[in-house]
Amino acid sequence: MFSDFDRLAMQRALELAARGLATTDPNPRVGCVIAHGERIVGEGWHRRAGEPHAEVLALQAAAAQAAEATVYVTLEPCSHHGRTPPCTEALVGARVARVVYATEDPNPQVNGRGAELLRSAGVAVEAGLLESEALELNCGFVKRMQQGLPWVRLKLAMSLDGRTALASGASRWISGEAAREDVQQWRARSSAILTGIGTVLADDPQLDVRVPGAAAGHGARQPLRVLLDRRLRTPPAARLLGTGGEVLIFTELAALADAARGAALGARGARIESLPAEGERLALGAVLERLGELEVNELLVEAGPILSGELVRQSLVDELLLYVAPKLLGDKARPLLELAEPAGLSAARAFTLLDTHTLGDDLRLRLRPRVKPTRA
Repeated sequence: MFSDFDRLAMQRALELAARGLATTDPNPRVGCVIAHGERIVGEGWHRRAGEPHAEVLALQAAAAQAAEATVYVTLEPCSHHGRTPPCTEALVGARVARVVYATEDPNPQVNGRGAELLRSAGVAVEAGLLESEALELNCGFVKRMQQGLPWVRLKLAMSLDGRTALASGASRWISGEAAREDVQQWRARSSAILTGIGTVLADDPQLDVRVPGAAAGHGARQPLRVLLDRRLRTPPAARLLGTGGEVLIFTELAALADAARGAALGARGARIESLPAEGERLALGAVLERLGELEVNELLVEAGPILSGELVRQSLVDELLLYVAPKLLGDKARPLLELAEPAGLSAARAFTLLDTHTLGDDLRLRLRPRVKPTRA
C-alpha cells in the first residue's frame, strides 16, 4: 500500500521527467526523487541520451543522505551497460533502502531485471505507483520497445464545417497564432515529423521547431523531418532542406535511377532511402517499421487529406491532434481527410476524446481511436 507521501513524491518525479519532453530522444523521459521519511534530499531528471540518468543525478544531489533512503523513479532502473553504467549499480552502491518505480522498463535489456537485481542486493522494491501517468509520458518509447513502431500522432486543422482549405488550395491560416504556437510544442517533443510530397509541392513547409532553445546544442533538438516522395519530385530549393536538422526522403527504388536529382537533393543535406510501394504510394507499414529501426519514438504527421486519410484507413494512427477554428469555408472547400464512406453509422471510425484545450479563438481536441470491444 502506497502512502500519500509516496504519491506526492512520484508525482514530483513525473514533473521532473516531463522537463525532458523535447530533449531525451531516443531515450525515455525519467525523473527521480530521493527522500528520507517525508523529507526530499535529492532530485534528478534525464536530460539527453548519453548523459547521466535521473537516478544518478538524484544520488549526486543527495550525496551521503541517500543511504537508507527511499528512491522514487518513474521508470524501472536500468540494469545494462549502454552509453552510461547501470543505475542499479549506483543505487546499490549508495545503500538505498527502498526503490519505488512507476512502471517496468519495456526495453528487453531491462524489463524486470532491474528490479530483480535490486531485490537480490537487499533493496525493497515496489512498482506500479502512478503507472498510467508514467506510460503516457513515454507512450512512444513504450510502443517502439514493444512493437518496433513509433507512436503516430496525426495533426489536423479544420474549420467548423470540417474543411482544411479553400477550393483554390489557400489554407494560411485556418487556425490562429496561439494554435500554431501549440503545434510548435508538439513538434519539439516529437522524434520526427512526417509529410508527403503533395504538401511540399503545394505549401513548401519548413516543418522545423521554432521555439526558444531549439537551435542545435541548446535545449530542444530539431526532429528528423521525413518526406514520402515515391517519384523523387522534391525540389532541391524546398524550404524543408537547408534549414538545419536532418531530412530523410523515402522514395521508390526506381526513382533512385535519376542520379542527378538524387545528387542535387543530397547536396542540400537530404538522405534518401528506398522503400517498397503499394499501388500508387509507398507502403506505410514499411515506412513506420523503418522509422522504428531509426529509434523514432513519437512521429508527428502534418500532411494533406490523402496521406492523412490513408493512415487512418490503415489504422496506423495512435492519436489525433485536431485544431478547430471558428470559421465556415463552405461545401466547395477541401475536406479534412480522403476517406471512403462507411457502410453505415455503426461502421464509422470512432474516437475517444481525451481532452480539449482552448487556444485563443481555436479549440484543440486530442483523441484516440476507440477500441471496439471483442465478443466473448
